[in-house]
Amino acid sequence: MTRTFAARLTTRLLASLSLAASAALAAGPLQDGEQVYRDACAACHGPGPVDAPKYGDREAWAELIAEGQHVITAHGWVGVRAMPARGGHDELSIEEFARAVAHMANAAGADWRDPTGDATLLGRIRLEEADRRRQLALD
Repeated sequence: MTRTFAARLTTRLLASLSLAASAALAAGPLQDGEQVYRDACAACHGPGPVDAPKYGDREAWAELIAEGQHVITAHGWVGVRAMPARGGHDELSIEEFARAVAHMANAAGADWRDPTGDATLLGRIRLEEADRRRQLALD
């Protein structure tokens, strides 16, 4: 890769990130994980008959936590088993959704961080999301 090409690519990536950040700020503040859990996740992950890992249930969440934050977040974002993509809440941003997943996992014993502002973690989530979408397309 030539220096000129690399410089142009870097400039375009930074411009894209800047636009994405501007759009996020224009959309307003992000909801925190607890708020998203209450508004979007508790219907299935709270008390009730739905067969989903329940909030605070260490045993039910243990295998999921072991898979890793980026894997579980990406799979839930795309949809997994009976769970629709984004838990059926298309208005959520990936950051808000990831905050809710971290909130639920932490209630079950994980030590996951808030992914907002962590470009590396969000990048890993996006890569896993792409892998999962390819896998689902093959099935």
